Amino acid sequence: MKNKFESLELGQFIPLHYHHNMLNDTLRMKGFREAINLVVKPGAKVLELGGGTGVQSFFAAQKAQKVYCVERNPELVSAARSFLAKNINGGKVEVIQADALHYLPPEPVDVVICEMLHTGLLREKQMPVIDSFKKRYWEKFGSPLPVFVPEASIQAIQPIEQNFHFEGFYAPTILFQDPCAIQERSKSLGNPEVFQLLSYAEPFSQTCHWDGEIIIAEDGQLNALRLITKNILAINMLTHSTVDWHTQYIIVPLSTPIAVSKGDHISIRFSYQGGAPLNALSDSLEVRLVSKRVPVFELALEALNYPPKFQSNTTQMHHH
Repeated sequence: MKNKFESLELGQFIPLHYHHNMLNDTLRMKGFREAINLVVKPGAKVLELGGGTGVQSFFAAQKAQKVYCVERNPELVSAARSFLAKNINGGKVEVIQADALHYLPPEPVDVVICEMLHTGLLREKQMPVIDSFKKRYWEKFGSPLPVFVPEASIQAIQPIEQNFHFEGFYAPTILFQDPCAIQERSKSLGNPEVFQLLSYAEPFSQTCHWDGEIIIAEDGQLNALRLITKNILAINMLTHSTVDWHTQYIIVPLSTPIAVSKGDHISIRFSYQGGAPLNALSDSLEVRLVSKRVPVFELALEALNYPPKFQSNTTQMHHH
């Protein structure tokens, strides 16, 4: 039993009833369908790592010649097999019960679909699985590598003031937010700063980290950070556009809120491994006020340093 609970802890063993939420997520489904349709060419061979209910493999099977769908959870393996049998071209998909971290297909493939994505690339094993797959694939088949769906992930961090009161109960806890909804309880205190650009086909570090500064754009109580993960599912070279999908935002509370004013500089540092538990980010997080905004007096001094060039131009004009 211990192993099963460990897997639950790792977020790798997602039960079937949770997959219904994913199937219900229209933006996710439309995005992957469009991306897979774009990337999978007729007659292609496709591998899906962490197949779940088999929906992405089903999208791929509409054009592919053969799809290998790898899933570790036995409940999902049988669900995927039964669902695919009820769908057009489902017969092209071979569902294999195996751990995506160690599986290699019997032949080279053109496309690899891997959606083990969670905001912050936390909890789910996207980074370790793809990293391990690339090394083993190269050893067995050499280059070129297949095309990955998603192709890339972009991560950003944003300072916010979050209302953590729930019907009078104050609970500063990690929260999730729908990226498409207006968040009444969050006040943005600055622009999101990109801290990671990850292209899955390129070599990448297993660590997600940032050590930088953000300029505060609004006065307020900085009591949380918003973590944003945007996944580039596919790149359309013809239209120079991308098929994107945002995972849910994560709100991470700060242990000590900081009163901030517009123009203040805030230093933010964190470092965690891809696939680590959610608290890995908050455990490593250091946020502090570096400098208060420049007072009006200093701005006036700065302004006084500009005119010399301008003055010399005007004096020359008078000479003429």
